[in-house]
Amino acid sequence: MTDAPTGARGSVGHLFQLLRDGRPHTRAELAKATGLARSTIAARVDQLLTLGLIVPVADAASTGGRPPSQFALNPSGRVVVAADLGASHATVAITDLTGSVVAEATDRMPIANGPETVLAWMVDAARRLLAGVGRDETAVAAIGIGLPGPVEFSTGRPVNPPIMPGWDRFDVPGWVREHIDVPVLVDNDVNISALGERSVAWPGADDLLFVKVATGIGAGVVSSGRLQRGAQGIAGDIGHVRVARGSDVPCSCGNTGCLEALASGPALARTLRASGIAAETGDDVVELVKNGSLEAIQAVRQAGRDIGEMLTVAVSLLNPRVIVIGGSMARVGEHLLAGIREVVYTRSMPLATERLAIAQSEAGARAAVLGASMLAVEHALEPENLSTKIAAALSAR
Repeated sequence: MTDAPTGARGSVGHLFQLLRDGRPHTRAELAKATGLARSTIAARVDQLLTLGLIVPVADAASTGGRPPSQFALNPSGRVVVAADLGASHATVAITDLTGSVVAEATDRMPIANGPETVLAWMVDAARRLLAGVGRDETAVAAIGIGLPGPVEFSTGRPVNPPIMPGWDRFDVPGWVREHIDVPVLVDNDVNISALGERSVAWPGADDLLFVKVATGIGAGVVSSGRLQRGAQGIAGDIGHVRVARGSDVPCSCGNTGCLEALASGPALARTLRASGIAAETGDDVVELVKNGSLEAIQAVRQAGRDIGEMLTVAVSLLNPRVIVIGGSMARVGEHLLAGIREVVYTRSMPLATERLAIAQSEAGARAAVLGASMLAVEHALEPENLSTKIAAALSAR
């Protein structure tokens, strides 16, 4: 049995997209939606059933005669491995084809330990998690990985990452595939956080900015429903946009006045220390705010205004429907959001802000790992990739 040409309309891959909506479909409905003959639909459905990607469900109501059979996506037909490899901690999850987490592990694993050490931990953790849920590597459809630095998405290689010694141009997909031979997708952690946040809280928002405020500051840009990476993969690198208030403040990038040098967690801690308040890290700032420190609250509010100043440009340029504030510093809650809203709503054009929502992340610390899952799922289930995979599986039988 052979499939239609890879990527052709009506191929098994395209047919599967109709079955991903979560609703049961009959063969007759699928034939009507695709224009294919019922015999062709039957063959495609049999292929998907054989590979476990769809399952039969309760029969539909009949108008007479035998009730028509229905089929729907089998979320557990395959799994993906999703990894969020952060500056100091790493998280690996196993998810089903809807992005639901079925197993997860987090450990202290500094990215500065180098690619082979960190990726070896990731592979071992993935294998342990797979075994724990009764699956093996043959069930893995793809792997998605988020890294805390610039990534050339077409190759999956980090490019001049400032906090990742030994990672520059390292072939992450190639190394991982030597251990688990499935497609490997690698992206910047803020980009995948935007995907994760959108899937959890804003599935209908086709224009979204996810702003991560933590050790650094960056943004993931979703425009017209698509993640925008830019020519060199650094779209959304807002942390190194100059802010007028900080013209004489040095930044780690070598310039002065960068947003990151004024409003990131370490920058806020530095500001408070200069005022005689004990704060070594962004976590300390968060605790001070939660304990009601007026100085910490004022510093966070000003950081929000600084971020808001930069976001007014983004609002005019991109006209987003929603701006989501995430990252470890988002735990200070409304104090940071209030500063951002104060500036954005005051300085942006009324038409741009009429329906603009500025909200705290709902996915929280899991945004990146959920986004890594979505990256892997979408690649694995893209019609051309799925058609090729099914054709290979059938020819091997």
